[in-house]
Amino acid sequence: MTTVLVTGYGGFLGSAICRQLLAGGYHVRGIARSAYPELAAKGVDCIEASIEDADAVGHAVQGADAIIHTAAKAGVWGPYDSYYRVNTEATTGLLEAACAADVRAFVHTSSPSVTFAGEHQSGVDETVGYPDRWLCAYPQTKALAEQAVFDRLNDRLFGCALRPHLIWGPGDPHLFPRVVKRTLAGRLRRVGGGQNLIDTVHVESAASAHLAALERLLDADRAVSGQAFFLTDGEPVECWQWISEILQTAGVPVPNKSISFRAAYAVGAALETAYRAMGRQAEPPMTRFVAAQLALDHYFSIRKAQQLLGYSPQIDRNNALAECGSELRRIAKSG
Repeated sequence: MTTVLVTGYGGFLGSAICRQLLAGGYHVRGIARSAYPELAAKGVDCIEASIEDADAVGHAVQGADAIIHTAAKAGVWGPYDSYYRVNTEATTGLLEAACAADVRAFVHTSSPSVTFAGEHQSGVDETVGYPDRWLCAYPQTKALAEQAVFDRLNDRLFGCALRPHLIWGPGDPHLFPRVVKRTLAGRLRRVGGGQNLIDTVHVESAASAHLAALERLLDADRAVSGQAFFLTDGEPVECWQWISEILQTAGVPVPNKSISFRAAYAVGAALETAYRAMGRQAEPPMTRFVAAQLALDHYFSIRKAQQLLGYSPQIDRNNALAECGSELRRIAKSG
């Protein structure tokens, strides 16, 4: 039986990947900082440790045929070093351990934000390069992690980077709570006209793409190894329309206040400077990255994933969002 190590296995995406791996007959081992007894009960061999712990990682990779690396420090605010340690250094250490243990396949979960420089991205494909400047530490350190993956591939280790965009679905601990709670706190504004197009990807579609990539890498597919792939639902949506649909499903009034992109960006820059000067750890109400993501196009071509991975998102966004209704209402009720 093929053994797959999933880092961050208890997270939103990681747990979906584990469930699909188990359904596919794989032996699944997971490493994460917390315990996840519900996944252990399903058959995941669980290791409670940080991926920054070299000894624990070295133990976890032993006997593994493949690694799906979803663990990361996400967010738009915080000290650069904290992102670098988890996203870049820990990925490098995991790769070194993988090579020492003769792991055959490495699927790295990246992000489309590794290509984002605060300008419109309208249907771009994987030929777009890394930017010359970064608006926050997360995309910069994830780009460095991508490069580390590509640098360490060889005839014994095959790997690729997947870039899912705005993952959502049942159990979403990120996008849904952030939108609802910021609205309830009076901190959400429409930035710009709201007609900018953005991509999303349902968690089950993102997980299925990881399994597709895994299978091809285990087969030593050289067309896939060394490549990056954007993952989306296949059809962009207007940013404010999508936010409004989430809030309406949650039973929360849609805010009617707006701010121009230029003003929001300037406010974000000023708040970032002030928060750093004061040493504040909390995320500012606005940042340059958030302003740009709310106001600008960021949608991507998935043709490469369709052609090389056989990726085919089948989720009906309206029906899938309606199925999250009770969960969204619970988030709204909890405030």
